[in-house]
Amino acid sequence: MEEKRAKSFWMVFMVLSLLVGQSYAGSFSDCYKGCFLICVITPGGSIFNCATKCVKDCILQSSSINSLDDKLQTQYFCKFGCASSLCTNLSSKSDPGEKKVASCVNSCSNRCTKNCSP
Repeated sequence: MEEKRAKSFWMVFMVLSLLVGQSYAGSFSDCYKGCFLICVITPGGSIFNCATKCVKDCILQSSSINSLDDKLQTQYFCKFGCASSLCTNLSSKSDPGEKKVASCVNSCSNRCTKNCSP
């Protein structure tokens, strides 16, 4: 029985790993969903910590914070701060709510762009 459960776990893990690999190249909501699903099935992954980690990772995606100019760094930190306080409660273990989270993050982006404009 344990062997069957272990095989099932690894099959789910492999499928989700493939999805995450594809998701990171896509939109924020795809990135977030893949990241969140992998994170919450990892032992010790709490909903809040996974949501915060995935918001951070998917906002930044392929950019390095060190390579961004000062204005973009300010916008990134504004967007991350806003999103981590307003958007991370929209996910649950059974539903990552990636579309709601993406919409919330976009609204943070709009707020931060307005506030950081000269």
